[in-house]
Amino acid sequence: MTTMFELLMQLPIFCGVSRQRMQEVVGKAKFHFLKYPAGETIIRAGEPCTHINFIISGRARAVTSNESGRFAIEQTLNAPILIAPEFLFGRRTSFPYTLTAIDDTSLLKISKADFMTIIYSDRVFMLNFLNTLSVSAQKASEGIMSLSSGEIEERIAYWIVALTHPQATDIKLIARKRDLCSVFGAQRATFDSGMAKLTEQGVIRYSATEIDILDRPALAAMLFKSHE
Repeated sequence: MTTMFELLMQLPIFCGVSRQRMQEVVGKAKFHFLKYPAGETIIRAGEPCTHINFIISGRARAVTSNESGRFAIEQTLNAPILIAPEFLFGRRTSFPYTLTAIDDTSLLKISKADFMTIIYSDRVFMLNFLNTLSVSAQKASEGIMSLSSGEIEERIAYWIVALTHPQATDIKLIARKRDLCSVFGAQRATFDSGMAKLTEQGVIRYSATEIDILDRPALAAMLFKSHE
């Protein structure tokens, strides 16, 4: 049976530390464990991000949409996983998506103050967190040119890679075809050609209102020289 210490050590921030060191950290910081039944909302988009949050068991569905509701990205986050760490600090400190439990789901919350104490206490924790933030930042800098100069497949790939977690599953981009053509600056024939190509490759499945992502790593490979 997996112990709580072993479970915590699987989380990206705590990887690479000894069990003894983990026990020292848990002994000093306040860890809040919450349980959510299937169907209950865990986080609402726009809520202040005052804690670092981890899903430690179960699954949750994350939905990001624009103000008009014309575009939405849905993804399933599977434990163990860190929730939106890039929004704990910076100019915008609110959650980018609404998160709803799919199964009975357990969450670990650590206040920003306690989390800062943790990452300052050990170089490994600090490096793990900096690496996590760097991955998020690099998704934007390495893929941005595809929005204006790349093939339609690359533009779709950029949206998916930028707005979803690398380990997310069951990813969907929900929008009408005409809206997607408009935002990507593509003629309908060009859009359909790109979607057909990705479908033939087994990367997506699409309809007039929805694109299902079947192979996120393949999309990421269009933007990066190596997989995330």
